[in-house]
Amino acid sequence: MAAEKKATVIGAGLAGCEAAWQLARRGIRVELHEMKPAKMTPAHGSPDFAELVCSNSLRSDQLENAVGLLKEELRRLHSLILACADETAVEAGGALAVDRAGFSAAVTERLRAHPNITVVSCEDTVLPETGTVIVATGPLTAEPLAEHLKTLSGGTALHFYDAAAPLVTFDSVDMSRAFFASRYNRGTPDYINCPMAEEEYHAFVRELAVAEEAEVHGFEDKNVFEGCMPVEVMARRGAETLCHGPLKPRGLTDPETGREPYAVVQLRKDNAAGTIYNLVGFQTHLKFPEQRRVFSMIPALHSAQFVRYGKMHRNTYLDSPRLLNRYYQLISDPRISFAGQMTGVEGYVESAASGLLVGIETARRLLGLAPVDFPAETAVGTLALYVSNPSVTDFQPMNINFGIMPPLGYRVRGGKRNKNAQLSQRSLDLLADLSAAAEEGVVS
Repeated sequence: MAAEKKATVIGAGLAGCEAAWQLARRGIRVELHEMKPAKMTPAHGSPDFAELVCSNSLRSDQLENAVGLLKEELRRLHSLILACADETAVEAGGALAVDRAGFSAAVTERLRAHPNITVVSCEDTVLPETGTVIVATGPLTAEPLAEHLKTLSGGTALHFYDAAAPLVTFDSVDMSRAFFASRYNRGTPDYINCPMAEEEYHAFVRELAVAEEAEVHGFEDKNVFEGCMPVEVMARRGAETLCHGPLKPRGLTDPETGREPYAVVQLRKDNAAGTIYNLVGFQTHLKFPEQRRVFSMIPALHSAQFVRYGKMHRNTYLDSPRLLNRYYQLISDPRISFAGQMTGVEGYVESAASGLLVGIETARRLLGLAPVDFPAETAVGTLALYVSNPSVTDFQPMNINFGIMPPLGYRVRGGKRNKNAQLSQRSLDLLADLSAAAEEGVVS
């Protein structure tokens, strides 16, 4: 019987770490396989687990936002990722942002210290032939394993491209041309706002649209994930696209003029010390010299010191509606489950949520307990049901949103925020009973 209470988790990103933690809490012996630091992907730079490579923001923390609800559900379900995120949080207005290095270090320390978890430093090129396996190698799965997974999935693995934003030092930002504020004065003024006049904005967009890109094999604009689109791709879609997207000035007043700027570039803390800032929404695959040339056209960044330039990489994900069930199990071989962005859930929080659900439900199967079956009215449940829904034909990576949750069934006065708040309350009311059931079998 003891042999049945073991599992192998491949990959120590957010999803793999969360899955391993939930299994270990329930007495399952876990082998956590991670190829870092012996082998790194193009997007990684740290040997620690749960590395955040795109941004330090885990997005909104408000219950009127679907990702805010998802984070609250994870807290109530004793998520390791959310516990470490809360412990290492930095100011970011109404969002949850973390000190990236501190966050990864905290997750790594907890997992290495758990008596039920053994960390194995290795690169898996094929899956174990026996035993319970959770594959959480992420969208940057190394080529040998990716090819092996294609054979398991009938060759139906898909891919798209996404990009990381640059980082600059705080000391190099010209604060005489920038100001701290939050939109509509909500929350604390944690963002640096870099205003642009109309002529400055249009000059910037013209150069951005024609700037020289780094070559990325197989890249085409149409293959970019919409939620992580490079700024140069947006610039090519139209002169006003950026000022209605990541450079929108709505809710911000420039104290120098007393008016709303034509466009605003926002910077967000990347570490707790506040010495490094991320260019919000500035994912890019421009060549490094071009990034310096074009981004320095932003008035407050004319002398910016870039400590990391933006990068683009290929992300792989599965055609999950054809391959997985609601527990993220491989339908053709149920001993194998998947977690994280390779399942088509998009975003750090969503990846952690998939790992949590897989960890809980896998542990319950090994312990002989009935599944929790998180329903579609919960954010955790609706993500799993969406990616496993065979009626979804044109499958694309999906962030959590209220649109994939069942409607309330009645009209709500007061607008969208009130309706969303009631959707969240419905979920949390359901979770009160589900979370107690999910804790059955927990030993540590």
